[in-house]
Amino acid sequence: MLLGKPLFYNVTPVTFMKKFFTLVITLLFAATCSLLAEEAPPVSVTPQQFGNITVNITDINKLDGLLGVSLYNSKKGFPGKHELAFANELKKITSTEDKVVFKNIPYGTYAVSIIHDANSNGKLDTNFFGIPKEGVGVSNNPKIGMGGPKFKDSEFTLETKQLELMIPMRYF
Repeated sequence: MLLGKPLFYNVTPVTFMKKFFTLVITLLFAATCSLLAEEAPPVSVTPQQFGNITVNITDINKLDGLLGVSLYNSKKGFPGKHELAFANELKKITSTEDKVVFKNIPYGTYAVSIIHDANSNGKLDTNFFGIPKEGVGVSNNPKIGMGGPKFKDSEFTLETKQLELMIPMRYF
């Protein structure tokens, strides 16, 4: 009895079954939720490791202009769309050999492309056939055919705290 009335006072069998069924479903749901929450496996997080990539650039033929060095972590945009690169460095040329260091780079697969922007106009100048008029360089120094170098041929893996690359400039 609740407040002086029987618990199921004036309750039809259909209403009783609905209420009883709702109560059973609610109890089962509550019990199942707590069991599922306890069975969730712990999430393990592997700390990401970082390293530095030193790009040593050789065979620069003129001391005019700028060096644009781009680090790509995918083939998207490689080698010429620096706005899609993972990181970029731009520096004034002061010697026939130079160096760029990309710091705190997550371990992974990358490729580097370099342009010698001799006239400092912010782009790689090409002739009518698309052949560069200015110097270019690419990691692994692959053969460059029609359409330029491929990411697959230029990629390398950063898996140490310090990685050094040697990239000679090419002038066509």
